[in-house]
Order: sequence, then C-alpha cells, then structure tokens
Amino acid sequence: MSGLRYGAIRVALQAIAATGLDRMLGPRTRGLGCILTFHRVTHDPAPLLPENAGLYITPEFLDVALDEVKRCGYDIIALDALPERMAAKGERPFVVLTFDDGYKDLRDHALPVLKAHDAPFAAFICTGFADRAAPLWWLDLEDVVQRAGDMLEIAMPHGLPVSASLRSTAEKQAALRTLYWRLRALDEPAFRQVIGGLQYRYQIEPTRRLNDLCLEWSELEALVTEPLLTLGAHSMTHPRIGLLPIEDAEREMRVSRDTIAAHLGITPKHFCYPVGDQTAAGAREAEIARRLGYVTALTTRPGVLREGLDMQLLPRISVNGLFQNPSYLRALISGVPFMLR
Repeated sequence: MSGLRYGAIRVALQAIAATGLDRMLGPRTRGLGCILTFHRVTHDPAPLLPENAGLYITPEFLDVALDEVKRCGYDIIALDALPERMAAKGERPFVVLTFDDGYKDLRDHALPVLKAHDAPFAAFICTGFADRAAPLWWLDLEDVVQRAGDMLEIAMPHGLPVSASLRSTAEKQAALRTLYWRLRALDEPAFRQVIGGLQYRYQIEPTRRLNDLCLEWSELEALVTEPLLTLGAHSMTHPRIGLLPIEDAEREMRVSRDTIAAHLGITPKHFCYPVGDQTAAGAREAEIARRLGYVTALTTRPGVLREGLDMQLLPRISVNGLFQNPSYLRALISGVPFMLR
C-alpha cells in the first residue's frame, strides 16, 4: 500500500465522518455487524515500515475503540456466538474482536482493557511463533535495512534486484516498502528462500524477536484460562496458504489446530488465514476449512458481515495503527467505505 493510498483512505474516512454519512447510511450499509482485526497493542515505538506500523495500536486506543462500538449500539460477542447471531439476523449489530499471531502484549496490554469492558475476544495462534520456529519476517526486514549501510543490494528470483539508497529515513522507508512488496509478489518457496538468505547475510536471529514478542506455550497455558477468550488456529509457519500446494495448505491448517490441542487441551473451531487477502485464501482454502471441521475461517478482506457469506471466507475490518481515531473507526464499522468502494 503506497503512501498515497494511505492518504486517500484518510481523506475518505474524514469525509465520511465530517458529512455524517456513517450515521445516515449506516443502518443500511453496516450489515449484520463486523469482525475487527488487531495485532499489536503496545506503547512500543511504531516500526519504520508503514505496513508494519499499521499493526500497532496503543492500549488507550483499544479502550476508546471499545467505547466507540458500544456507543454506536453494537454488541461485542464471542466468535463462538457468531454463526447463531448471523442466522438470527437481529436488529442490533454486533462486533467480534480478533487478535492475530499470539503476541505477549495481548496478555500484558490488551487483556486488562478487554476485561475492564467485559469484552469477549478471539486469539489466533501461529504455532510456529509459540515454537520459536517461524520468523516474524516483516519485522526482520527492518533489521535488514538498518544493517545494510548506505545501500541496499538484494538479488531477487525471477526479476531485477532491489537496489536502493539508505542514506535517510525517507529512503529507508521507500526501500523497505519496495522490498516488502517485491517479496510479497514471489511464490512461497522463493519468498522463504530470500527471507532465509537475508537473515543469514545480515546475521538476524529470528528467535530473539520471537522470544521478545510472542507468547510461548507455557504462557499460552495461563492465557487460555481466561473465560473471555476463544482460541483459534493461525497456521504453523504463517504462509500465504493460497499459494501452497493443496497437501501443504491442508497440513498448515490441520497440524496447527492439532498442535494447539496437544499443548493446551483445547481444539480450535476457528481458523484465521495468514495474510488473508485474495492471494492467501480462496475457494480452495474454504473447502479445506470445511473438510477439517472449522466452524468459521477468517480472511483480511475488508467488509462487513451480511447474509449468505461463506462462513469459511469471512471478511474483517483492520483496526489500523495509522488511523487511531474514533471517527475513522465509526466510519469503517458503518460499512459506508465498502459500499463506496
């Protein structure tokens, strides 16, 4: 997502809020409700790459966001209650809160806010992060740029190398964005090969960041005693499942569930596709989810919940750290931006 696109989104949300379109059209555009996506909830400094900074919100904004959805007349419901609530088609809209990956700040910073609001939530655990076996590659890229000196020179499979000056913060951001999206354009084997090569070349130890940021199994054992929590699976290695061979895709979805069950004694009934866009999840992945018995499977495709949606390809609305403003959130949950799009 370019800086221009971020600016356009901000202008659109400001316009919706300023004109009151969310209030006027919301009853017709909000659907039955929505699922909100969160990642990091922390006071840590936002990363250099805007795509990464968007994954960070403060605990204070989480508190504001929960107040805002209540003020707009939404019930906050558990993910387990979603199928019945969608089938009932009640008059009151609802929100489901979801937290991806399994970060320590879910426990340390988000949970106190959620408990204060008595707000049920779902946590989707990537077992490779708990096992310290799958890298947080999108954050490791920032280390690459910081350690590369004044120039970034990276060979890329099937294409031109990434070559960029790194003499200023703006140049580093531009180089990061180029590298990030060039990597996202690769198939999964080539993508993993380049990431591994960068970690080796720049002496990046993935387990250091995982130890700092992600919950391990003993910590998850304590978290799952929380009655507000619904546990979900989020793959083993955080791949774009839609780009894997079908056997590997099914293994990611099945083994992550079974690993969580083995460690925590709870078999997840819900799955969340890593990345979750059109390239990462589609009809094939939805069929796998059904075959494995998942009640729901969630994407990152933006939108509200409506009748007739595939329960294994549900949309979500990302609560983006670059847009920590209650009026923006109010505009998003109204469904107006998705109608205009």
